[in-house]
Amino acid sequence: MKITSETLEQLKYDEKGLIPAVIQDVKSGTVLMVAYMNKESLQKTLQDGRTWFYSRSRQELWPKGETSGNIQKVASICYDCDADTLLIQVNQTGVACHEGNFSCFSYPLQSSDKSVSSDWATLSWLEDLVKERKETMPEGSYTTYLFEKGIDKILKKVGEEATEVVIAAKGEKEEEIVYETADLFYHILVMLRDRNIDLEKIWTELASRHKEK
Repeated sequence: MKITSETLEQLKYDEKGLIPAVIQDVKSGTVLMVAYMNKESLQKTLQDGRTWFYSRSRQELWPKGETSGNIQKVASICYDCDADTLLIQVNQTGVACHEGNFSCFSYPLQSSDKSVSSDWATLSWLEDLVKERKETMPEGSYTTYLFEKGIDKILKKVGEEATEVVIAAKGEKEEEIVYETADLFYHILVMLRDRNIDLEKIWTELASRHKEK
């Protein structure tokens, strides 16, 4: 839908000229953060294609990821039925939280076994990071090294890490199983990116098998 001046005029800002913006990861649905926008930062977001906010403490505009590089590319912007809150879906580069967590909402007041953790979304942003490494090939990066060596080296590492997972599982030490499985996941992501296969295709395949069963 095309954004018009009439659409923007429907939005309701508070007495300070601000409107809250809920930022959501478009891939996982994880709520990443909540920040504030004014008319100028919203306009810059619409024009720039990445999120800009208004800092209430510094009283100035700021682009997300300006210093960290963890920018948010906008996928969609919606407003609620009262037109006083924005929901912005983004493709998150790296992590959203300044403490290094994928989401700023990492401190539960109450939870249960049925609650959904956002930690699994780490796999999604790691895929994005591997993709970015392949595109930019930064010097000194291990991921760059693997891509430079090519598919044979990558497949060798996948095989080695799979073997390490088997050995760790036989040893029954949880910390070793977790460590080696993380290594295997990472090298599988590198292999998939080298073959230009997105994780989404893996999820689709798994979902189709679930339906069949």
